[in-house]
Amino acid sequence: MKLYHGTNVDIETIDLDRGLRYKDFGKGFYATPDRTTAVRMAQKRARLFGGTATLITYDFDESALQSDLKIKRFPEKASVEWFLFVDANRDRKNSTPIHDYDIVIGPIANDGVVLQLTNYREGIYSPEQAAQLLQDKYLDQQYFFGTEEALRHLHKSSVEAV
Repeated sequence: MKLYHGTNVDIETIDLDRGLRYKDFGKGFYATPDRTTAVRMAQKRARLFGGTATLITYDFDESALQSDLKIKRFPEKASVEWFLFVDANRDRKNSTPIHDYDIVIGPIANDGVVLQLTNYREGIYSPEQAAQLLQDKYLDQQYFFGTEEALRHLHKSSVEAV
C-alpha cells in the first residue's frame, strides 16, 4: 500500500524524536493513503515554515497489520472513542503519552474536529454530541507510526516537489 507524507524538506531517515507530542495520535510519524491530502499538507508546511513543498511516498507492508505489533484501528467516520482518543492526545495537561500502540489508523482531526473539541472542552457538547455532529463529514485518513518496530514496515520509494 502507498502512503504519503507531505512536508517542506526531504526526510532521509524518520526520527520519532522529532515528532510533536500533542498531535491526534501522539508523538510519532504520520502518513496518509490520500495523495491529495499529503500534497495539501506539504504546501501548507512550506508556506508556514519555508522550504519546498515535498511529497514523500512510502510503501507500507500491510502484513504489519497481521503481525505482533500493537495496532489500533478506528472506523473511517468519527466515533466517540476516536474523538476522546484525539482529545486526550492533544490535551497539554497529559505530560506522558496516553497509549503504547505501534500503529494507529483513523481519521485526521481537521479544523471542524478542532472546533468540536473546543466545544466539548467548554462543556457545550458531550463527546457523543460532538462525534454525532462530525458523522456526515468526510475525514481524511492517517496512519501513525509510534515505534521503530512499526517503521520497519515503511519503505521510502520516491520524493517529489509539489
